[in-house]
Amino acid sequence: MTNTQAYLEPTQNAGREFFSRNIAGSVVMLNLLRFKEIADYSAHPALAPASPISGADAYRRYMDHTLPYLRASGGDVLFVGRGGPLLIGPEGERWDLALLVVQSSAASFLAFAGNQDYLAGTCHRTAALEDSRLLPLTDWQLSPGATPTLTR
Repeated sequence: MTNTQAYLEPTQNAGREFFSRNIAGSVVMLNLLRFKEIADYSAHPALAPASPISGADAYRRYMDHTLPYLRASGGDVLFVGRGGPLLIGPEGERWDLALLVVQSSAASFLAFAGNQDYLAGTCHRTAALEDSRLLPLTDWQLSPGATPTLTR
């Protein structure tokens, strides 16, 4: 698979759109992650390990750093699963890990994402990832026998 653009951080426009959704209640973040074979700490050499490590190992360091801040903000990890090639989607596309993270509210997520102590460890995420996607999900209630309707 050849992807000419990696997506590692939200754009300002995407952040504005997320905020403008006025999400009420909890939000679940679907993370799709593709790791580098060898983590790249060139942007943060002071935090680089003594020997090269895999992108997956660098991501484990990121999660070890992140979990206390995530949980303190009202969030938690719901699911972590190994990925692979898509069953439905572009041939040759693969995601190494899928992660579902719940936050009690969009405001809690934004506070977490702006926490300076949390941000100090995000270099491990940057070193680890070749590409990523982050999709905010909100609850969609299905009634028994009802036809699903989407609301924005």
